[in-house]
Amino acid sequence: MKNNPWLERACAQVSGLAPYVPGKPLDELERELGIQGAIKLASNENPLGPSPAALLAMREHAASVHLYPDGNGFKLKQALAQSLNVALESITLGNGSNDVLDLIARAFLGAGRGAVFSEYAFAVYAISTQAVGATAQVAKALPADHAQQPYGHNLAAMRASITEQTRVVFLANPNNPTGTWVEKDALHTFIASVPSDVLVVVDEAYIEFVDDDADFPNALAWLNEFPNLIVTRTFSKIHGLAGLRVGYAVSHPQVAEVLNRMRQPFNVNLLAMEATCAALGDAAHVRRTRSLNAAGLTHVRAGLAALGLTALPSMGNFLCIDMRRSAHAVYDGLLRLGVITRPVAGYGLPHHLRVSIGTEAENARFLSALQMVMDSLA
Repeated sequence: MKNNPWLERACAQVSGLAPYVPGKPLDELERELGIQGAIKLASNENPLGPSPAALLAMREHAASVHLYPDGNGFKLKQALAQSLNVALESITLGNGSNDVLDLIARAFLGAGRGAVFSEYAFAVYAISTQAVGATAQVAKALPADHAQQPYGHNLAAMRASITEQTRVVFLANPNNPTGTWVEKDALHTFIASVPSDVLVVVDEAYIEFVDDDADFPNALAWLNEFPNLIVTRTFSKIHGLAGLRVGYAVSHPQVAEVLNRMRQPFNVNLLAMEATCAALGDAAHVRRTRSLNAAGLTHVRAGLAALGLTALPSMGNFLCIDMRRSAHAVYDGLLRLGVITRPVAGYGLPHHLRVSIGTEAENARFLSALQMVMDSLA
């Protein structure tokens, strides 16, 4: 559409955005290929589904959806404050943690400012940075042959990337899509080295899958020590509530005040708030999910080894597998067998395929399908 005034007036940073590409939906695949019974292992969702307590809470409050939710989210903030042992005024709610990450970019970035994040980091960091006209300062990741964390965050490179224009550092721990992580002492030393006028955002979307590892940091413990620290989390992963879109940030109250000024009113809906409050109280569901995930990681790794394939180290609920070839052909072959996975060429890893850990049956089906595809490509 040539010479459209509205198009010409579009901001350069918006017209050049590469949008986030979600995992392929099940119904779309089944419709395209005329198949039934497909499984989705593409979006790191909880294969056990939501907490039964969350489902009950939604049913109990369904008749109230004609009413606006509490715009301040007091009930959920109070539940989070008690669960996490943080101050209520330190919490910012979001329509998923993506919303909170975007709030941070809109509040603290902009033209003439920069955000630092690692190569192979979550795509939303780059999208939100570019959308507000800020500069992305991408730090080179650890090399593929690194002994402990191939393709992981290179903290020295990230620190060296911080300049006078840097206002925000984004760091996912564990990281998506690689699954790699930064250990406690290293992350603490890094945050301490960052200038106090630069915000450090530690994205802990997958932290609940880490099973009592003494060397893995819980960045919430450092909030009093580092006023420039923001920790983000989500109910989409271990709590199995991805469809409700609820995430949150915990930060110094002065930072939270700025974010809450930017937050859209009613950005968390009524049923979502009731469900997440209930989910916070269902520790048994979290334990079941963590146990299923740990067994699934072992099962899938063993199956990959039998196929002569390896995956990156992972503390999440997924594995990033080195296919030793362009992963797109493997992805396409799995689709035709009714198994949806996630190619990560858009992250700069064209030979890798990310697969979510599912139920025991889903993991077995994935491995069987992968064997068939690899045989067909041999």
